[in-house]
Amino acid sequence: MSEGKIIVGLDIGTTKVACIVGRKSDNGRIEILGYGKTISTGVRRGVVTNIFDTVEAIKTAVKQASDQSGVEINRVSVGIAGQHIKSLQHRGVLMRDNHEVEISEAELERLRNDTFKINMAPGEEIIDVIRQDTYVDGELATNPVGMLGSKIEANFHVIIGQTSAAKNIVKCIQSAGLDMDYMILEPIASAQAVLDDEEKDAGVVLVDIGGGTTDIAIFKDKKIQHTAVIPFGGNIITEDICTGCSIIKHYAEEVKVKFGSALASENRDDEVVSIPGIRGREPKEISFKNLAHIIQARLEEIFELVNYEIQKARTDNQLIAGIVLTGGGAMMRHIQQLAEFKTGLEVRIGYPNEHLNQTDMKEMSSPMFSTGIGIVIETIARMEHDEYLEASKAAEKEKAGQKEKPEVAVTKPEPDDNGETDDSDSKKKKKKGIDLKKIVTSLTDIFTPDNIQ
Repeated sequence: MSEGKIIVGLDIGTTKVACIVGRKSDNGRIEILGYGKTISTGVRRGVVTNIFDTVEAIKTAVKQASDQSGVEINRVSVGIAGQHIKSLQHRGVLMRDNHEVEISEAELERLRNDTFKINMAPGEEIIDVIRQDTYVDGELATNPVGMLGSKIEANFHVIIGQTSAAKNIVKCIQSAGLDMDYMILEPIASAQAVLDDEEKDAGVVLVDIGGGTTDIAIFKDKKIQHTAVIPFGGNIITEDICTGCSIIKHYAEEVKVKFGSALASENRDDEVVSIPGIRGREPKEISFKNLAHIIQARLEEIFELVNYEIQKARTDNQLIAGIVLTGGGAMMRHIQQLAEFKTGLEVRIGYPNEHLNQTDMKEMSSPMFSTGIGIVIETIARMEHDEYLEASKAAEKEKAGQKEKPEVAVTKPEPDDNGETDDSDSKKKKKKGIDLKKIVTSLTDIFTPDNIQ
């Protein structure tokens, strides 16, 4: 893909809708041109529950991003998540007609497209198919393009979601007056923003703690091994604070962000915050330690589910790079220490500025924008792959056309002594044809005036 093409990523989250405008610069890094962010009220746990509110939020975020970047936005790539997301492994096989012809990228894409045809349960559809290991005639091939062989096999990571959830996202995009380029699984996008190839090779777990969900993506040998979505996020912590401290949601969110901690032991008993009462009622004093106890209990539950997904993927002893935390929930104080204690793995906080050019927009370094920036990065990668695929298909057609074109030998008939062309085929036709002159002469001889009485 030519550098400079403008890409727009749209993150429709539970707490916010973020729109990121960027492009790939000459040095291969991403340049952010502008962004927009607004409160999301039409999404619950990653799933659209109110079309009208979501469309209005999309329009607001897109307008902010358009005004800041000076770019007219008509097309976007959008992320998808939610508790309905699940994954499975599938193995595909392609028998080749001619093993003497080099394997092309177009053949690998045909094998991937066949995976979209596998039967799904009613109400479910395949959102994405990601190729993992590829084998040529039973041997592992890191890059089979250009190799020779009669059979190609590949393992695929298949991501499945509810048909209605995906269609509702598409409807929101279209109702906002936009066209869609790609629908991208959000943990895959976040991984693009905060992980590097070395971590993906060594083995790493991405944990994106959003408002409504916690997204998980596990990598090993630079390949995606497992994806999952836990239906808990920062919002459920806020709800726990509402219940445990008997305060309204607005104040619960505020004290969580400003004074919250993931470890109760790191707070003193005499540290308190006063919350105004409702309609003249007495203010409430909330202990920092009690607040941390509520937050810690819910985060421990989330990390226990992360452990379950790691064991489910059977990669618990292969994760040399440990865990990378990102998303708005990763900004909680002492969350890194709690995650290390609960999982037994090394943990770091992932910031999305690792693949970005220097920018004056300091907000772009916040983990809460990891998904939006990752959607831009993943869209660029997919567009480049599509261009490479089209070039491969064109080359394949050209080779096929050259082989099918027959070689025709043209010989001109030799002229005879009279200067006429000796065309044996036409002579044969003349011999086989009817001589009308002879028939007319015979009839004339029979019906002469002398024979008529």
